Amino acid sequence: MRYREVMHALECPSSQSKMSIHQRIILGTYREKGAFTFWSYALGIPLSSNSILSWKFCHVLHKVLRDGHHNVKTCSPLYTLYSVLGFLFPHNQMHMKTCREKMNLCAVIRQLNTSIAISTTTSGQCRLSPLIQVIQDCSHLYHFTVKLLFKLHACLPADTLQGHRDRFHDQFHSLKTFFNKARDMLYFKRLIQIPKLPESPPNFLHAASLAKHARPVVVIPSEDEPEQQEDDDDDDPEPECLLVYRDFQIENLQQDLELLRADLERVKGEAQRYITQLKSQINSLEAELEEQRVHKQRALVENEQLRMELEATRRRNAEHEIVQATFGEAESKRAQATEQRYTKLKEKHTELVSSHAELLRKVQNLIYFCHSVVFCLVHWVGEQLTSSMLALQAEKERLMRSASEKEAELSSLSQAAQLQQSSLQQERERSTRELGELQDKLQEKSRREVQLQQKLLEEQFSLLQGTVSEAECIIQDAVAKLDDPLHIRCTSSPDYLVSRAEATLGSIDKVKKGHSVYLTNMGDAGGLLRALTNFSHLAADTIINGSATAHLAPTDHSDRLTENCRGCATQSLQFLKDLKSKASLQRADPASIRIVVEKILRLGEELRPKGMDVRQDELGDLVDKEMAATSAAIEKAVRRIDEMMNQARMDTSGVKLEVNERILYSCTDLMKAIHLLVLTSTDLQKEIVEGGRGAATIKEFYARNSRWTEGLLSASKAVGWGATQMVESADKVVLHTGKYEELIVCSHEIAASTAQLVASSKVKADRNSTKLTALQQASRHVNEMAANVVASTKTGQEHLEDKDTMDFSGMSLIKLKMEEMESQVKVLELENQLGNERLRLGELRKKHYDIAGVPTADLSEGNGLDPSPAPVAPSKPSVMRKPDLAQKPNLPPKNMVREHNCWICVHV
Repeated sequence: MRYREVMHALECPSSQSKMSIHQRIILGTYREKGAFTFWSYALGIPLSSNSILSWKFCHVLHKVLRDGHHNVKTCSPLYTLYSVLGFLFPHNQMHMKTCREKMNLCAVIRQLNTSIAISTTTSGQCRLSPLIQVIQDCSHLYHFTVKLLFKLHACLPADTLQGHRDRFHDQFHSLKTFFNKARDMLYFKRLIQIPKLPESPPNFLHAASLAKHARPVVVIPSEDEPEQQEDDDDDDPEPECLLVYRDFQIENLQQDLELLRADLERVKGEAQRYITQLKSQINSLEAELEEQRVHKQRALVENEQLRMELEATRRRNAEHEIVQATFGEAESKRAQATEQRYTKLKEKHTELVSSHAELLRKVQNLIYFCHSVVFCLVHWVGEQLTSSMLALQAEKERLMRSASEKEAELSSLSQAAQLQQSSLQQERERSTRELGELQDKLQEKSRREVQLQQKLLEEQFSLLQGTVSEAECIIQDAVAKLDDPLHIRCTSSPDYLVSRAEATLGSIDKVKKGHSVYLTNMGDAGGLLRALTNFSHLAADTIINGSATAHLAPTDHSDRLTENCRGCATQSLQFLKDLKSKASLQRADPASIRIVVEKILRLGEELRPKGMDVRQDELGDLVDKEMAATSAAIEKAVRRIDEMMNQARMDTSGVKLEVNERILYSCTDLMKAIHLLVLTSTDLQKEIVEGGRGAATIKEFYARNSRWTEGLLSASKAVGWGATQMVESADKVVLHTGKYEELIVCSHEIAASTAQLVASSKVKADRNSTKLTALQQASRHVNEMAANVVASTKTGQEHLEDKDTMDFSGMSLIKLKMEEMESQVKVLELENQLGNERLRLGELRKKHYDIAGVPTADLSEGNGLDPSPAPVAPSKPSVMRKPDLAQKPNLPPKNMVREHNCWICVHV
């Protein structure tokens, strides 16, 4: 609407172009960031039919280009011309033509008729208002012209630029007169401050005058400032103007909103109808598009042919122009040569005038002769130029006729090509428009799909939150039962706790897998929901059964089991809390829950009764297997000792070799004695089974005497394990990586194990049995060989250790006293460490008996022995590793054998 009012004001010849109209147009360019609407209306105005309308339009256009948005220049139809001029301006190389063009622009001011422009009338102000932009342009043109002339004088001779200086002086006085007249007009005094030009034009012959040149600056006062304050009680016009402008904007926005709503309803109605039509038109459009591509290809071929013909025509025109340029250059050269000759004659004449008076006559004759020669030469040159001009003129006419014929032919071909191109352009625009509508509908569908996908993700996450909340309630309820007094009476077996813990570990793996799948695809939370439901029930079951199992467990196990159950609940609730929040969903990890559940599983396995992992009907087979395994372990140990002997002979010599051979020989004798003991024990067991089983089978005999069988198994395992440890300790001693004490401890352990084996066999054997006597002799032989190993070890240790002689002769009394005190301190420390180690050994054995299921009271009542550690059977070093064939038995090194409701305790 704003542009319609402006154009109405322009089309009305009687109205003047007001400043408010200019401001509204400029505000419009900033609002739409361009002048598209302005040019859409301006191109339809008949400017050529009305001179006043053209004058007003030029004024408005000048104002818009100067004060409008910076995109106004690119929106103009003359933008292509501006681009070409913008390319030429940096490449003009300061030639004289540029300076002449600047002065041509300044010369327009001289054509203004100031007599008809009276600043006091409305029509006069209408004519004078565009001069504000003219004055601004004149100041810049004047400054540029002065700088150009100074640069030209720095490059060219002063005589060559005489015409430029004369023309500039004329324009300088005219511009100064124009500025003085405009400055006296009342109309300009309140709108613009016109600069004053200097009294005289710059002196271009002196380069220093450029520094004295002052650039004229035109100042336009701000339009927001009020011109005067007529009354102190009046309101400020600036806020009132802003309110009017705001109301105007609100009204325009409301009108635009109503139009947009109507257009939106219309588009919605048409969209439904177009959807059905577009589907049927797509196929036809594709066929038409293919046909248009073929036509386009043909048109491109024809355009290429036309372009080639046009290039040929242009080349011919260029040749013609070259001929014309050659002719003009030849003419200028001849004129220049004539002028140069004339200049030389003039200089010669000056020299002759200054000569002696006697030569005046000769000079006059010479001048006369020169004039005659020049006249003849000019006459001859003129005739030659005239003949050449006629020939060139004829050639020019011939070329122009040929060029006009080619241009006519080219214009006809261009018209045909333009028609074809316009039809193709229309089809392309229609296809582009329809394609844009289809793309809009496709984008709308894509947005709808994105919304549905987002809704699905939110629903899946809400389901996950609900499931997590239920799981939290289940686990919290299980934790609450731990402190419930009624739950204290509930008990559970370790086997059931182990099964629940294993099931919980499996559910944790499923939860972790479901969590990773959900993070990969958050649109599918089904796997995670099922895994969480199963995990919550299993975790709660594990917590409850762990607490129930703790009610029957020892105090230490009970406290640890209860603490781990609470830790399982805490870690589970923390994991579920991380799943409920999107911020912590990525870092949620059930690894901490797995660690706690694994601790519960290990505690449950520790609470299982020992010896229950083998059924009674399998005890017979297990005895045979264990005895065979023990025998095989001893044979393997003997072979290993032989290998170590050979290796020691290769690697060592001297005292070390002697010590190693003595130790290995004693170990070999011990292994042979143990092997004999095992064989004798096997024969005695066969005798016991044959004499005591009666009509029952061997398996039934072992099953009926399960406690005795378990003691026999424990003793056999202890013997095999001791032999294996003996070999490993000997290997370490030979390689100097172990301690001699380990070998001594292993010897004591083997002696104790053989005593356990003899005691186990003696319980069921006949007192008068010869095999029992042989077994006892083999046991004594084993003890002797073990003592030999200990003696060989200690002897070798004494031979290899370097003992320093104690020489105190050089010490003073004070030094000896200090050494004595340090020795006493070391003795006290070692005694303290020895006492602590003895206590630790006793606790270890006590714990060993507790784990094996043998109460301390039974040990004391059965044999009258104190469960405190005996010095003859030291504990095994913790660094020893269990072998593959013969394992360290889980049963205690004391075998409890029950016979006729009697307990016989054999202390190892």
